[in-house]
Amino acid sequence: MEKRIVCQKCIYYFVTWEANRPHGCKAYGFKSLLMPSVTVKNSSGETCKFFTQKNFNT
Repeated sequence: MEKRIVCQKCIYYFVTWEANRPHGCKAYGFKSLLMPSVTVKNSSGETCKFFTQKNFNT
């Protein structure tokens, strides 16, 4: 079973505020209606290779 990637906890995730493409990924360079990790999985069949956990301690 693959570990679920939570894009909101990634340093590359951003909110676009566009109604039709609200989620973005700086690492892959796209905006999407779905979470970036879901879009990557659906497109390539592989899990996101760029996920990097945000440092919430600062």
